[in-house]
Amino acid sequence: MSISYLVTHSGGFHADEVLSSVILTHLFPAAQLVRSRDEMWITPAEDRIIYDVGRAFDAERQIFDHHQKPVPLRDTDAEEAQPYSSFGLIWAHYGRDYLRSLEVPEDHLEDIFASFDRGFVLPIDLMDNGVMNPGQAGPMLAGLTLPALIESLKPVFDDTNEGAEDQAFGQALTMARGLVEASIRRKTAKRRAEAMVTDAITAAGNGRVLELPMGMPFRSAVEATGADHLWFVVHPRGEDWTLTTIRVGNDTFENRADLPEAWAGLTDAALEEASGVTGAKFCHNGRFIAVADSRAGAMKMAELAVAEAERTAPSA
Repeated sequence: MSISYLVTHSGGFHADEVLSSVILTHLFPAAQLVRSRDEMWITPAEDRIIYDVGRAFDAERQIFDHHQKPVPLRDTDAEEAQPYSSFGLIWAHYGRDYLRSLEVPEDHLEDIFASFDRGFVLPIDLMDNGVMNPGQAGPMLAGLTLPALIESLKPVFDDTNEGAEDQAFGQALTMARGLVEASIRRKTAKRRAEAMVTDAITAAGNGRVLELPMGMPFRSAVEATGADHLWFVVHPRGEDWTLTTIRVGNDTFENRADLPEAWAGLTDAALEEASGVTGAKFCHNGRFIAVADSRAGAMKMAELAVAEAERTAPSA
């Protein structure tokens, strides 16, 4: 297989495509990593692997998205369905090759493959799909806490190379520095956003929809101003416009109002037909984000979402 391109979506990133990229860039080091939503790039071809974008899952065609209907599910006896994220799909298809490239012995390979899938990949899948709230995950996320991850960089017990511990400490230091500095940057940016969101809340009046000039943290300002009447947020994202929900709180995936059930997992023409909105492009299966190709389209979708939520509200 000659892979020249590894293609994932542009814009904001999440753990699933970043971790997928870890696997794929290791297996295909000569391939160019492309972040794009352009149809030219997200159309399957022999020279590329497409993941977390493309609206299809077909391992034979080397496309690994999970946002469409039907959502790819793990074959498991678990009581609740366990949807894949792109990371789970990539791991299922390429994980064994990745382990072999790390010289994992064949007689240990299946056990390690399954153990990593269960303890590392599955939690990422569930959180990405909104099935598991990290604040309530308990033991499943114990191995993915920052202290656990930093300590996982320690040398293994039989690494007796001189300087192994110092080298591992340097790796941990680099990772920790990046995370600490990123956390400070985000907290500082959050304070800048609060003033902008507060102004937008004033402009929204008693409406259900908060329009922002760009994607930004909005929850703290919404809560600080007591804007409990707001249900949805609309803002531009590149050339498109995004419609998102507002969660009830920081420790839950429950939304003040969901996007219409009839839109879940639909894209392009199917979503246009279901919503009646020209230019509607995408609605996540989890019904917490939708995308349109214009402000007018996103605002119309928001209007419809508000009407549906008011119609189905318990007090209605």
